[in-house]
Amino acid sequence: MVTDIVPFDKREGSLWLDGKFVPWADAKIHVLTHGLHYASSVFEGERMYSGRIYKLEEHTARLFKSAQILDMKIPFSAKEISDASIKACEVQGFKDAYVRPVVWRGSEQMSVAGDKNKIHVAIAAWQWGSYFNPAEKMKGIRLAISDWKRPAPDTAPTAAKAAGLYMICTISKHAAEAKGYHDAMMYDYRGYVAEATGANIFFVQDGKLHTPTADCFLNGITRQSVIALAKARQIPVIERHIKPEELSGFSECFLTGTAAEVTPVSEIGQWTFKPAQVTETLLNDYHADVNRAVSAISLNAA
Repeated sequence: MVTDIVPFDKREGSLWLDGKFVPWADAKIHVLTHGLHYASSVFEGERMYSGRIYKLEEHTARLFKSAQILDMKIPFSAKEISDASIKACEVQGFKDAYVRPVVWRGSEQMSVAGDKNKIHVAIAAWQWGSYFNPAEKMKGIRLAISDWKRPAPDTAPTAAKAAGLYMICTISKHAAEAKGYHDAMMYDYRGYVAEATGANIFFVQDGKLHTPTADCFLNGITRQSVIALAKARQIPVIERHIKPEELSGFSECFLTGTAAEVTPVSEIGQWTFKPAQVTETLLNDYHADVNRAVSAISLNAA
């Protein structure tokens, strides 16, 4: 059951905070927290399927990499974080859940410099269904074009899953929804196609996959999984810079992400697409992969 209508500070159960489980309602921070004022925070988005967190080790590794980029040393081992992620689902009684580890600087120092702040870690799990309406998802969602661009890697820590980088994503998604769209596609600082506000993007042309080179935005874990699944199907995958004017030449389009999973796209601004065989195949293969219903051997034999 999806419980998104319940405010996140009012939910029941427990979550992991700095090494121990505490009642959900007691997991609080002070208003003068460095992570709130200066965006010194990184996080992960993970999903548990049937009691197994998909690509857990990869997510934990990226959390540590993101923290390192922001000059934060996580005071726990990778194993402790991975174990706590699983336990956060278990204490809630969840076999299928969304999992959110988050790392941030505390309240000891309130200035741009934050080296004297304690590093905190929390891990929470909640039930969250499809990121987009399941009934509309199979028809393909509609994307607006964002006015904001993904920044250059020498102007922002684009290799980190850092909280501050999502500010323009929130603005872009709000603007898109206000116009009746589901989400927005963003260009990068050079004007190439980049990604959606919280998911990577793929296109299909003549049976081949084309996806933007992840050189100024996250090379998503789901993105990497779908590329591997496509190659197992012997579907060619081309990673390259994609110009906006090329969108008219693609027949299919879909998004990938932990929350979005594999979501078909029917429209991006003036361009239209029709979810078809390649999208459906990879959507089904991803569903099988996260549920361990299809082995690597059967994929290679397909």
